[in-house]
Amino acid sequence: MNALKNKVQLIGNLGNNPEIIQLESGRKLAKFSMATNEVYKNSQGEKVTDTQWHNIVAWGKTAEIVENYLTQGKEVILEGKLTSRSYETQTGEKRYVTEVVAQEVMILTKS
Repeated sequence: MNALKNKVQLIGNLGNNPEIIQLESGRKLAKFSMATNEVYKNSQGEKVTDTQWHNIVAWGKTAEIVENYLTQGKEVILEGKLTSRSYETQTGEKRYVTEVVAQEVMILTKS
């Protein structure tokens, strides 16, 4: 069972321009949203598009690629892994976040 891994592959469009954060260590972090679409026909035969939104983060060299080449609306394919974390708001409310940590990104949109 060692062959099974936490692996995600998505093809979709950027929902916003990436937010780039330069950490004190010099390492970069890129954050952006990505939309994926599934198209199917409902029971009445009508075409339905189901859009899912994904929170994406990228670190280091991958973040630099994101910073230099990706903008809102670009179609990309990415590979990474799912991560979940929790944090507490200033009011003490616990929040949960699931993100895709992108390890490879490839632009599909032609310039």
